[in-house]
Amino acid sequence: MEFGIVGLPFVGKTTLFNALTQAHAETGHYAAGQQANRAVVRVSDPRLERLAETFRPKQVTPTTITYVDTGGLVPGAFQRGTMTPQFLATLRTMDALVHVVRGFEDAAVPHEHGSVDPKRDLALLETELLLADLQVAESRLERLNRELRVKKDAELQRERETLERCRSALEAGRPLREVDLSPEEERLIRGFQFLTRKPMLIVLNVGEEEAAQEGALLERLGLEERPRVRALVLSAQVEMELAELPDEEALAFREDLGLPPESALERVIRESYALLDVITFFTVNEREARAWTIPRGATALEAAGTIHSDMARGFIRAEVIPWDELVQLGSYAHAREAGKLRLEGKEYPVQDGEVLLIRFNV
Repeated sequence: MEFGIVGLPFVGKTTLFNALTQAHAETGHYAAGQQANRAVVRVSDPRLERLAETFRPKQVTPTTITYVDTGGLVPGAFQRGTMTPQFLATLRTMDALVHVVRGFEDAAVPHEHGSVDPKRDLALLETELLLADLQVAESRLERLNRELRVKKDAELQRERETLERCRSALEAGRPLREVDLSPEEERLIRGFQFLTRKPMLIVLNVGEEEAAQEGALLERLGLEERPRVRALVLSAQVEMELAELPDEEALAFREDLGLPPESALERVIRESYALLDVITFFTVNEREARAWTIPRGATALEAAGTIHSDMARGFIRAEVIPWDELVQLGSYAHAREAGKLRLEGKEYPVQDGEVLLIRFNV
């Protein structure tokens, strides 16, 4: 999964990036101003750790999330033509966006609009993304209209109708994540990677003194009715400093400050999984204990394909057990003896936290 961190200038995007990545990433610390900083973060999962303790594999492989700090987006950039194709291409490859919104006062870093107003800034960035999507929709519609004047094509006609719906929403200031599309319509526009169709996690970046007032601050933003949008409040500066401390020391500081016990990374990951509606399943043997991420509702066949295409191609059945039952029983042999290792077919919907043994033949 890849998350693009976006926001206006001087809102704390790079500070958040460092808070999320410096303690658990395979890359290092970054400074503001660089373009498209990227870090792959290992997702800590106590369930995987317990499975590893039980089976003692040679290797433990957690799931990962890639965070990309894309640089500041200046209001009016699209209309002035300063929103570069490279910037847009980077955002379009992301699975979701993390929009950092400024909620802190800092005389040393004045807001370019003269005041701190999260609701205004949310609308400013959304407008830039709306305009970028509108250009894509209009350009494609122009080509479709030319093609359909020459020949009749049912597929192209359906695409035009879908894009016209999208254009109407964008012209009305509605992000495409708020437009109900059928699976067929979703397929028709998937290749355009519309930015306002992507799920969005809004991070209100506040000062230390407001970091414990999440409920009241989020209520002021008025996000309750927005589909495919989640939000949280944190102080990126405080979280970056805490990420440099040992876990026990950081936890003590959190208690003193009245902050949640979870780190910024843990909270953002939890919200990200909920935003994308994904779950984790596990595979474990003497060689490796590994966590895998799949969409909620994915089948055993799709889970097998996530591990390896050969497993999906030659799928016979899956042996399934909840992770905690396997840990309690101590081995697959004991799980079979206890009748806890279930046999499931290719259409079985995998549940969060289950361990899968895929039987296949190619």
